[in-house]
Amino acid sequence: MRYVAAYLLAALGGNENPEAKDIKKILESVGIEADDTRLDKVISELKGKNVDEVIATGYGKLASMPAGGAVAVASSAAAGSGGAAAPAAAEEKKKEEKKEESEESDDDMGFGLFD
Repeated sequence: MRYVAAYLLAALGGNENPEAKDIKKILESVGIEADDTRLDKVISELKGKNVDEVIATGYGKLASMPAGGAVAVASSAAAGSGGAAAPAAAEEKKKEEKKEESEESDDDMGFGLFD
């Protein structure tokens, strides 16, 4: 990941086709010793490609990947259009959970099963 980040920094700095020495210089500036094998792999994969297009393609792939976070984002967007009902329901649920926890702790009257 650090090699990709250094490549992106070089590209955002105006160097459209960063070379190994450019990326090594960035990595060494923060105390990271570059591994030539990984560095060559990143350069070969990104050589001749527009960084903005690669990022856009990556976003498209991430959006098509099923994940729990995507549902949360979609539901939060829907909740945002519905007003403040969702946060109020979430607070009510938290209060109920806390109430249940306190009731459970009272059941043993201070004595545990294995004390």
